[in-house]
Amino acid sequence: MHEVEAVGSAAASMRGIARRAGVSHAALAYQFGDKAGIFTAIATEGLRLATEMIGPAASGPEGFLRGGEAYIRCALTHPGHFEVMFQPELHRADDPELAAARDAAFDVLYRSARTSVGADPDRDITGLVVAGWSMAHGFATLWRTANLQDRLGANPETFARQLTLALVTLGELAQRQLGNTPDPDGDPPSGAQP
Repeated sequence: MHEVEAVGSAAASMRGIARRAGVSHAALAYQFGDKAGIFTAIATEGLRLATEMIGPAASGPEGFLRGGEAYIRCALTHPGHFEVMFQPELHRADDPELAAARDAAFDVLYRSARTSVGADPDRDITGLVVAGWSMAHGFATLWRTANLQDRLGANPETFARQLTLALVTLGELAQRQLGNTPDPDGDPPSGAQP
């Protein structure tokens, strides 16, 4: 993990990982096979860490928003895991443990979104889940790559509340846009002035 944090996933080598871990290259190769095996283990561990960090925050009526804040905290606290988790070309996407960890992490997001909006069990809220996940992931990525500090200051936690409030404004903008969009059949939008 420290090798990925130090040099990035592209430059990480099995020899460098073995050296940092204090084991032989042969021992590492025996346990994981190759670099994809190591990255699969890192991605799996990262998803489990994310589930553990996000799960407690993502409960109750405000859980989806609080879970998003926990997601950002997790990404910033575990940058090596975060870098590897979302690059499927680095790991074995069909690994059963990785798939189970991925499903468990998504389930936390899905359940918290369903609870937060009070959605009935038959309502598909995948769009909401992906929108919230994208916002948290995008913010974490922009922060990790030093694209926001000059605009927001040095502490991402202080900005988290502003980001949450900005979601309300985005919702209002989307509602206004949807309210002004003609029906696909050509009918004027509901509520539009003749």
